[in-house]
Amino acid sequence: MVAFDDLLHARLGGMQDAVNDWTETVKKLKTLHEKAENGMQRKAEKADWKGQNAGVTRPFIKKTAKEFGDAAKEAESIRNILRDAHHEFKAAKDKLKKVVDDAPKQGIRIDPDGTVGYLVHPDRRPKGYDGPKPKEGEFDRVRADIKEAVSAATEADEIAARALRTLTGKDDANFSGTEYRSLKQAAHAQDAEDAKAAARLVAKGDGASSEEIARLNKYFTDNKGDAYFAERFALEVGVKGNLDYWVDMGDPSDGSRLAVDHQKQIKELQQNWSMTLAEATHSHSPAMERWKSDVISSGTDVVQSRGTSAYGFQVMSNLMRHGSFDTKFLKDYGNAVTVAERKMTHDGGLRPGQVWNAGLGMPPHLNWDGKDLGRDPMAGFMEALGHNSQASTDFFNSKIEVPSDGHGDHKPVDAFKYFTKDRAWVEDTYKDGYGTKYGYDSLGHALESAATGHAYDAPTEGLKDTRTLDNAKVVQKIVGFYGSDPKFSHEQGISDSLGKIGSAYIGEFNRSLEQGSWDSTRAVENSPFGAKLPNGASRFGADFDDKLLFNNSDAVNYLSIVSQSKEGHALLSAAQSVYTAHTLGVVGPEPGSAELKMTDLADAHTTLRIGAETHGILDHSRMGQIDQDYEKDSEDKKKAIAQSTEWIKFGTEAVVGGGIAIATEGAAGPFIPVIADTVGSAVVSGLGMYTDEASESHANSMDKELKKSYDDLAANALKQGQERSLMPAEAYADAPGWSTENRNAIREDLESVVYNGRLRFSDSDLPDPYKKDD
Repeated sequence: MVAFDDLLHARLGGMQDAVNDWTETVKKLKTLHEKAENGMQRKAEKADWKGQNAGVTRPFIKKTAKEFGDAAKEAESIRNILRDAHHEFKAAKDKLKKVVDDAPKQGIRIDPDGTVGYLVHPDRRPKGYDGPKPKEGEFDRVRADIKEAVSAATEADEIAARALRTLTGKDDANFSGTEYRSLKQAAHAQDAEDAKAAARLVAKGDGASSEEIARLNKYFTDNKGDAYFAERFALEVGVKGNLDYWVDMGDPSDGSRLAVDHQKQIKELQQNWSMTLAEATHSHSPAMERWKSDVISSGTDVVQSRGTSAYGFQVMSNLMRHGSFDTKFLKDYGNAVTVAERKMTHDGGLRPGQVWNAGLGMPPHLNWDGKDLGRDPMAGFMEALGHNSQASTDFFNSKIEVPSDGHGDHKPVDAFKYFTKDRAWVEDTYKDGYGTKYGYDSLGHALESAATGHAYDAPTEGLKDTRTLDNAKVVQKIVGFYGSDPKFSHEQGISDSLGKIGSAYIGEFNRSLEQGSWDSTRAVENSPFGAKLPNGASRFGADFDDKLLFNNSDAVNYLSIVSQSKEGHALLSAAQSVYTAHTLGVVGPEPGSAELKMTDLADAHTTLRIGAETHGILDHSRMGQIDQDYEKDSEDKKKAIAQSTEWIKFGTEAVVGGGIAIATEGAAGPFIPVIADTVGSAVVSGLGMYTDEASESHANSMDKELKKSYDDLAANALKQGQERSLMPAEAYADAPGWSTENRNAIREDLESVVYNGRLRFSDSDLPDPYKKDD
């Protein structure tokens, strides 16, 4: 890989000289080839040679003339590669130099190794500092520009090096005859060569060795993200070869030990294969359009190996668990697999688990990620939706037409209702049990993607708030359905996903709670909450400038039911705490305001009151569920109560261009979208210090807490919840800039707001805890 410093200080003059020298060499070799072909070879062809002279000399002269031609082609190809590589290197260097030159003007420092930081750190800025104060979004852009420049140079370097090795060849006695018109053509030739080599390894099936699987994985990783390689691989292997390979790999009856002895390799292979096919589906060439159509039409075909068989949809869905597949392909595939299932089950007359394995031989092992065996085609498809937010949003907002087979009344299938409520998910075998665990887990991932506007496992660096009205429509369905009855989230086991969705919309939940009427969808005027654009308008459209996504009652029910679980409670508690601190930093008077009046704190009061009310809902709901799940004074119950306050072990993992990413212990952290221009609040930073102290105190007192009685432990947990509801207020009061007098007045004023807010909800105001059927 090209190093940052090497590119920035690269001396490209010598490379340009080499291009010029090779250009002159090409001219000379072309002249020699023309002379050899038109002179020596033509004379030899006309000569009336007989005997040994005719049989030896004429072919020799012809071969010599050809070698001059091959030499000219090779020289021209070398020149072309060097010329284009020089162009790419220069463009990358120029871009990098501009980034480095512009960085100080933005208050950003770039170290010799490419590390980005503050030119003057906030902690070291002198009083009255009026220089640039870069936000995290600006750091992200600089990092992205550096990465783009270095990656472009690295790619050009690798392609050029391989092309030059191919041109020089291994035959010392002959020129290679290879011809490259450009670096791009060389890249395509290399991709095609790799795709053919990979396809030859695929043809060996599970008869391949571990070393050959490692080589196949290397072809995938070396060409990761390369659209041309991906397309060539998909077409070289073909739809049938794609399906046959994985059914054969999952068949234990043929005696192959490859998958049994090298499961880690096969897991990596499945992931790489999936990401390669995902990349290939973005091509709209005639050949790839046929490939996509054939994949879908093969979905109901039975794919057989020696001792196993599966439907095409079952196989293909397991090759869609990774990577972002083309949106239209996912729509067509999702419609087709849903229609197939509805027909096979006679519109729900049979359970999906009865039909996907009915009439087939032993099912093969299709999923190698260590979870289930991959028998439910909808699980892999949901994972694909989880990595394409546009496709998942469109899907859950759609109705799927099921063609009539002449029997019964065929109504369109509401995709959201079918997959969240009506469908009986296929039970499958997994490491520690048998059931629907991972199918529902995949559904949760798809819902996250549809709600948040980005892949459920997207890295937070550079993440923007891309939510639209279509995303919000899915969230309205999620809140309405999962807030209607605790059994849905508990029995599906997706509270972690629902918690992340709630975190992403925590501003909208706060906006709904501010409206005191249970069933009104009218927002309180000038609310400090909600998904606003920098101009103050709702990002969900003009209708929601003064309208709520969901009413107070629906908001309370959803927050309460999701926080009954340990994961949901932790995610929502952390998100609410950070959102409250952030909003305080936006709507409260700026620290240091000279003429502070308590009336200036009206929005701060609202922010803290609603934050405290929300924490009250979350804490009471979790405590109620613990009370339901465990016997009184049991050690497990006391441990669950003690753990209910562990959500404090969080920090602001990253403040990024479109929001704040939260790191929580024991659960994957949520991403909280906020207005980009206000990211980086000192109040959020201050909150981090308070939570660090609370986390350390919690860890040190755990053994002591567990010795208490259940009643004392429960009371203490609720008291700690109250104290933690106050932390954003304390962080605001302690923000740099306040005088001691103002700091004390603010703290005293805001404390009463928080304590009163905590009293707003009690157990009787909230949905009943989930009770398992006897």
